[in-house]
Amino acid sequence: MLIDKRQIVKLSADIRRVIDGQDVDFRDNREGVFSILKNDIHTLARLKNEQVDALKRDKAALKDAIADISHQLKTPYTSMMIMADLLENAPPAKQAEFIAGIRTELARTEWLVAALLKMARLDAGVVEFGRRPVRAEVLVALALEPLQILLDVKNQTVTASGTAEFICDEGWTAEALTNVLKNASEHSPAGGAIRVQSGENPICAWISVTDSGAGISNAEIAKLFKRFEGSRGGGYGIGLPLARAVMRGQNGDVQIDGKNGGGGATFTLKLFK
Repeated sequence: MLIDKRQIVKLSADIRRVIDGQDVDFRDNREGVFSILKNDIHTLARLKNEQVDALKRDKAALKDAIADISHQLKTPYTSMMIMADLLENAPPAKQAEFIAGIRTELARTEWLVAALLKMARLDAGVVEFGRRPVRAEVLVALALEPLQILLDVKNQTVTASGTAEFICDEGWTAEALTNVLKNASEHSPAGGAIRVQSGENPICAWISVTDSGAGISNAEIAKLFKRFEGSRGGGYGIGLPLARAVMRGQNGDVQIDGKNGGGGATFTLKLFK
């Protein structure tokens, strides 16, 4: 089969236009190997454009994430710098107060950095979730360990009831539950109670956490899983998105009952069967 030189020149020019970022439709419905070649080039060009668009979206998302992280870290660092500057000339009582404040900010910053690193691993798809039977009471015990000081300071109680068995990654699922419990503590008053329940049905195994706060409006619920936006108080807005990412990575989800009339909000972690 002879191919006209002009067709080759045009095809070469079109390929260069694609290299320069232009859209070109190479498709050719005629018969022959040259038409097959043009259709293959069209498929290759389309895949290349999709990859470029994906890279642009990833670059924009990374830029926004870095800006958000910078903003979130700037607040505690600024607070610590101010307290450190005032520490030297402050009376003993104030020095103790400033030192306690710096320790608190350091702990919050450490938690934020750890949460961001975990979220980055989930976003990158490099987390391999294990699958083995874990009882609900084991997950609750693991999840409460990092929160004991916070609960003691606020004189809050946690009651757990129900039995269920999950087929999940024990460490990551406990991490998700820790973040939900931390959210419940932050939005319950001093001396408040947090209720944890678990169970199973034909569809899923579940653990619910109910705080003793004022509840959540529908407008607030819509923002809770948006990173850096969903905090209802002094948090960073990263814990709940991390919890949902962990659960969804294991064929699960996090659902919310806001209870707008009061009585606290309920967050339910589900793993579907």
